[in-house]
Amino acid sequence: MNQEAPILDLSEKGRGNDGQPISLDRRLFMQFIAFGSCLDPQTVIDALTTARVEGVLYADINDPQGVGLLTFSESADFFVTTLRSVLAGLPFTTLTAKPEYTMLGRTYSIGHEPDLEATLLHKPRQKVLNPEYAWAIWYPLRRKKEFELLSDQEKRVVLMEHGGIGRAFGIAGLATDIRLAAHGLDKHDNDFVIALLGRDLYPLSAVVQAMRKTRQTGSYLESLGPFFIGKAIWQSEV
Repeated sequence: MNQEAPILDLSEKGRGNDGQPISLDRRLFMQFIAFGSCLDPQTVIDALTTARVEGVLYADINDPQGVGLLTFSESADFFVTTLRSVLAGLPFTTLTAKPEYTMLGRTYSIGHEPDLEATLLHKPRQKVLNPEYAWAIWYPLRRKKEFELLSDQEKRVVLMEHGGIGRAFGIAGLATDIRLAAHGLDKHDNDFVIALLGRDLYPLSAVVQAMRKTRQTGSYLESLGPFFIGKAIWQSEV
C-alpha cells in the first residue's frame, strides 16, 4: 500500500490573545555585507537612495575606510536581482569586499507570539531603521550540536537565562536585538545572525560581556563572530 507523503507546514507559529494557535507563512530575509576602501560614503548613500533600496549603511569603527550594508526583503529573489544589480555598479565596484562579514538570516517565531506580522516583518524593520538606535554590533553564532539533544524543558531553561539578560537591557532602554535564523544560509554553518542595537556602544558591549556568564554561552556555544561594529550613517525611511 502506498502511503501518502505528509503535508509539511512550514509557516511560522504563534498563539493569539485568545490562546488559539495562529500561523503566518511570511518572513523577512536580512543580509549584512561589508566593504573597505570606501573613501566617500556619500557616493554609496546616493546610489542606495537612487535605487530605492531599503536598508542601513554603517561606518565601520575598526576601519576608517570601511562600511557595512544591511538590506532586507520578504523575497529572497531581491538579493540576486535588484540588490545584485546595484552592487554590480558604481561605486560598489570600486570598493573592497569583506566576505568574512557576510551574514544572511531570516526572521522566525518561537511559538507564543500573539502578533506574527509584527514579530516577523514590522518590528525587525522598525528597529534597524530607528535613528535612535544608530550603534550596532552584528555577528553570527553557532551552537554546539549537543544543544539539540536536550529536552524541550532543558532548552527553555537555558534560553530563558540568556533571554532574561536581553530583556533587562531592553527594559532599561539600553539595547534591543535582532535574532535571525541562518540554518543552511551561512557558508560557515552558523545557526543564527544576531544584531545588538542601541543609542550608545558601551551597553552593547556590556550585553555581550553579561552573556558570557550564561549556561548557553559557557556550555552550548561553539563560536561567535566575527563582530562588525558600526554606527548608522544612512537609514532608509521607515
